[in-house]
Amino acid sequence: MHYRKLGNSGLSAPTLILGTMGLGTETEEKEAFAILDAYLEAGGNMLDTADVYGKGASEELLGRWRASRPSDITDRVVWASKGRFGTGPDVNDAGSSRRHLDRSLNTSLRRLGVDAIDLYQLHGWDPLTPVEETISFLGAALLAGKIHYYGLSNFTGWQMQLFVSTARAMGVPTPVTLQQQYSLIYRESEYEVIPAALHNEIGLLPWSPLAAGFLTGKYVRGTDSGKGSRLASDNPMTQHQAKMLHDNDQKWATVDVVKEIAAQIGASPSQVALSWVKDQPSVTAPIIGARTIEQLRDNLGAAELVLEAAMTEKLTKVSAPTPEDYPYGRFGVLQRGRYIDSSEQALREL
Repeated sequence: MHYRKLGNSGLSAPTLILGTMGLGTETEEKEAFAILDAYLEAGGNMLDTADVYGKGASEELLGRWRASRPSDITDRVVWASKGRFGTGPDVNDAGSSRRHLDRSLNTSLRRLGVDAIDLYQLHGWDPLTPVEETISFLGAALLAGKIHYYGLSNFTGWQMQLFVSTARAMGVPTPVTLQQQYSLIYRESEYEVIPAALHNEIGLLPWSPLAAGFLTGKYVRGTDSGKGSRLASDNPMTQHQAKMLHDNDQKWATVDVVKEIAAQIGASPSQVALSWVKDQPSVTAPIIGARTIEQLRDNLGAAELVLEAAMTEKLTKVSAPTPEDYPYGRFGVLQRGRYIDSSEQALREL
């Protein structure tokens, strides 16, 4: 396992972060504990969860695992959790208000059994709460020692920039990370979100880097997603995602190239797809999920895998998002370009 700076912070994070959304629900406790142990034994040190995963089951399982292991093991862990989404039936049991985040953070601390959460992330944008209120709460949580850093998740480019600029104006530390869906299958964040993250030295933590298992190469076009797979879930959002994947020629072509490269180098398709993501310029570390020890071990093989430049280029080309002409397509990009040499401008317009 290799390590990188966690965004613009002084904290070190592994090149693969273990996501624990399904631990305690999809994966029973005994195997979940074995997965956590194996991840740390492999050199991993960062666990990502959220207050709404399994309605709190994920955080509670992590707390029991932490309490059952020696402190010299658990003290290595960089704890990451999130707050924002609904945790109860009351009208105020959701959002980024001071009241809701305070209750969510205290609940997460209690479940995990820790004094502080190393990376506390806003799970999504809240259009109803002023950003000043949210930033004020995060600043107070930092001063109180309840969190060490904070990050954002599922934000657009303008939302992230507003948050960063407002925090600076208020004299509050800025977010260090952005957790966003990003993979060879979903690259639309490259239009504005990733450039904004790079500009602000915010590290990207891609979730679903294997596109809910689509990039594992186990699916066959024209067939069902497979019993027990993530894409076979009854969740309406997952069903929509499955339909979009199965009806998209480019996405199938991308999987074909992933499988082709995997066969060439003797790796699994998952390892190839994860290697591409982890080595993108904006990325600190993708968040891998594992329901079994076998899945974890396969994913961890990507930590040491570095693709040849030609392979990376081939994957980047086949999976490139295809925006309309404006504002993200070629014509729109030309409106924002500026070159020292006017002949270079002319050549690019040809």
